[in-house]
Amino acid sequence: MEFELIAWVALRDQAGRVLLARRDGTGRGDGLWNLPGGHVEPGETIAVAAAREASEEVGARLDPTALRHVGVQRFDVPYADGRVQGFNFFFDTDVWHGRLAPGEATSELGWFEPRDLPADVLPWLPAAIAAHWLEGRFWVETVG
Repeated sequence: MEFELIAWVALRDQAGRVLLARRDGTGRGDGLWNLPGGHVEPGETIAVAAAREASEEVGARLDPTALRHVGVQRFDVPYADGRVQGFNFFFDTDVWHGRLAPGEATSELGWFEPRDLPADVLPWLPAAIAAHWLEGRFWVETVG
């Protein structure tokens, strides 16, 4: 059984919309909208991983020390390649640099209102977005 630490980051624009990326080529959730994010590499802090993933997937340059930690999810779920458990860590920022464009593991980018997310998102995303952006609370969830 694998154990994973995953870092996700929500980039917000001045209108309060959140940037989502359509997953592509990951083998998990391909074709679905999600926040930019991915695995924490050995030696990285979780915030550094979130910033790195945002750069790789959407072209955003972030300061890891400026990211706000807004949620955590413990998961233990089955995948076609076996059972996986770990933690998802969620960050938020409205400050970034660079030209946003689809990058690694991403086929398309879109800005969405937190109250009007597309139907084809990863299953946990609406709860994470609602908790922080609509209800103003830190999101904690356990799945599996």
